Amino acid sequence: MSTPFTAAANAYGNISRLVSDQASGKSPLQQAEAPGADFGQLLADQLQNVVEAGKVSDQASMDLVNGKASVVDVVTALAETESTMETMVTVRDRVISAYEEIMRMPI
Repeated sequence: MSTPFTAAANAYGNISRLVSDQASGKSPLQQAEAPGADFGQLLADQLQNVVEAGKVSDQASMDLVNGKASVVDVVTALAETESTMETMVTVRDRVISAYEEIMRMPI
């Protein structure tokens, strides 16, 4: 049984809204009463890290084209971006797997 496409699209939409709200200073998340990290905030921060890594690798690529950077700098930036993307994909897969498992639980 696989997750419907619309459920995945809705999840991505929610994360996108979360990141844009966080960037604009709005906080749709309520702070947790218990001490510890807020999972939604953690995801938003990590997604922002992916976006920033992508921007860094784009800038490094443009610098290479303009002769301002070396190939090593570009390869390093791309490897860092790939690593952060793989981490986010792994987290996404685990969240979807947990969601599917919860949905299979009898009520």
